[in-house]
Amino acid sequence: MILCFDIGGSRIKAAVADTDRLTPLGDCPTPGSDFGAFQAALAQFATGLSLRGVAISVAGVVAPDSGRIKVANIPCADGRALADELSAALRLPVLVLNDADCFALAEQRQGAGRGHRTVFGIILGTGVGGGLVVDGRLVQGAGGYAGEWGHGPVVAAPWNLPCGCGLRGCVDAVCGARGLEKLHHELHGQALPSTAILSDWQAGETQADETVALWLDLIAPPLALVMNVVGASIVPVGGGLSNVRPLLTRLDDRLRGMILRRTDAPLVVPALCQPEPGLIGAAEAGKEAFDQ
Repeated sequence: MILCFDIGGSRIKAAVADTDRLTPLGDCPTPGSDFGAFQAALAQFATGLSLRGVAISVAGVVAPDSGRIKVANIPCADGRALADELSAALRLPVLVLNDADCFALAEQRQGAGRGHRTVFGIILGTGVGGGLVVDGRLVQGAGGYAGEWGHGPVVAAPWNLPCGCGLRGCVDAVCGARGLEKLHHELHGQALPSTAILSDWQAGETQADETVALWLDLIAPPLALVMNVVGASIVPVGGGLSNVRPLLTRLDDRLRGMILRRTDAPLVVPALCQPEPGLIGAAEAGKEAFDQ
């Protein structure tokens, strides 16, 4: 069995993977400022289990060369060689992966990307993330940043808003849920949650329609560039915005009109691995890593 975790800034979700079955074990709060408490929170789920290893999906980026993690919302883990330290504490092999990478791997193995050679899984949630799987294997790249299409100065003025990464003009700053809210405020002076904006858009409200039209103008070109570069044949989408299926349909229509490849088949599709793609992806990666 493999002990799997999906760790965010607020909650730690746990499950055990055995052959093709994933059994939830519950969850607990994430100790963000005390690394000893963080280790103990994970260790409690290992009690009484016979384990081959521990596989973790976390909202951070792991450098493949050093194993050190950059994770903004769990300060006690930031900058640590997390897999090595947890392995010593738990006395088990530990694998730590970015949550968007786990999402993409889950979709390629068990979700909308099954049967596709190149899968680019994207997250449209609070922010924008992504993961790339080619020939069944995660592509992590230098520094562990492969697939992070949400960052980089690609959005032109006047919509090149500041991003939390320190740059301006990132897709993450204007195309996640918080970015959609920023765009609506910039256009119309209204502070509305993304859920209300999208509800109004589906009801045909004019201002919301203008906001979503701008959102499509900003997100489709960089996504088309990624598609042309990596040659993905499917884009499973997770995160809160993916629940608005008409939005994905509009994005898919726009994308297929911008890429070099001509296809009538949908490319941007809802993710199928619900509700815990992080746990599913961690389990898939762990099975591969611990069988070697």
